[in-house]
Amino acid sequence: MATLDLKRIYSVKNGLLEGPRWDDRTQAVVFSDARNGGVLSLDATGKLDAVIAHRRGIGGIALHESGGCVVTGRNVAYKAYDKAGEVQPTVVLIERDELNHRVGFNDLTTDARGRVYVGSMAFVALHEDIDDPKLRAGEFWMIDTDGTVKCVAQDIRVSNGTAMSADGKTLYLSDSSRRAVFSFSADLETGKLGPRSVLLETPEGVPDGMAVAQDGSIWITLAYAGKIIRYTGEGKVIEEFDIPDKMVTSVCFGGVDGRTLYVVTGVPNDKPQEEAHVYTARVDVAGVPIHRAKTPTQAAT
Repeated sequence: MATLDLKRIYSVKNGLLEGPRWDDRTQAVVFSDARNGGVLSLDATGKLDAVIAHRRGIGGIALHESGGCVVTGRNVAYKAYDKAGEVQPTVVLIERDELNHRVGFNDLTTDARGRVYVGSMAFVALHEDIDDPKLRAGEFWMIDTDGTVKCVAQDIRVSNGTAMSADGKTLYLSDSSRRAVFSFSADLETGKLGPRSVLLETPEGVPDGMAVAQDGSIWITLAYAGKIIRYTGEGKVIEEFDIPDKMVTSVCFGGVDGRTLYVVTGVPNDKPQEEAHVYTARVDVAGVPIHRAKTPTQAAT
């Protein structure tokens, strides 16, 4: 078992921290608190800013070329950062649609063109047993830079961690219910995905958030197991790391040289007295920078 020299840089009671992204413009890590609400920015000096207040349930964040970010939850939306405490308008990119079994959206990623890929869910995961095979599966969507929305994959029970390979030709997606990570070929010209393949399965823990390094390795968090596992691009285990918190939810690379690993965690539903944390650790490989979204920032007229 390998070890990470973890440094705790943020703690919050009964938090559920998700969607970490390194912002190279502000030299800060940006993440959500899905349970307590809001998107937070934490820089290297320890300065914490609530850049988007109130909104709960954010499981995924994509930093936007125009500033602000694309966030998930009850819908997928562009949000400019709050200014002087004033909440900015929400530009909805995909709306919640209960009649068509889209009750919420989870993690997301982008490609080199600035498209956004995001999973929808047919039920509220925190309120259901995600292991129940009778639960309706969700879908996986692509939001193009002109705002066009297309379904690019189906039958994803609980869409979770999402990332592009180092060369941008493969998309990885955690299906937490199936305890599996899928891979899809990705066409940069059209944004379409090929048929899915099972890249790997996780008999211990629930595959959650992920990040990709420049050597092609995939770093995947295992919620409820307190682990991060580093895999090859073919799904073979390279290293396993123990994390102090069992509910380790996601991870990203950042820092000036891309070799700082940011790890975020959550508090289980039955232990509200505990704290969620953000940790950092220095690692031997740099992460692949995640492209900024270039989706619309104004409502269609």
